[in-house]
Amino acid sequence: MRPGIHPTYRTVVFRDAATGTLIRTRSTIATDQTVELDGEVLPLVPVDTSAASHPFWTGSARVLDTAGRVEKFHARYGQRATARHGGRR
Repeated sequence: MRPGIHPTYRTVVFRDAATGTLIRTRSTIATDQTVELDGEVLPLVPVDTSAASHPFWTGSARVLDTAGRVEKFHARYGQRATARHGGRR
């Protein structure tokens, strides 16, 4: 690699704003904030959402009723479109 053209790849800490969870990883992101973790002073990057607070990963995601959508459509519009064209468009 050529010197002087690549960003610094270093250990950083991401803090989830919703849960306060700290995630230690490596990144090239630039930040002025720091945090002490395990006796080391590391760059800190606050994030709004991470796997610790995202509804999909925490299991608190809402489940949509997809089974009733087809029935609602047929109740509202009937089977006219498929019956008229023999099941094809």
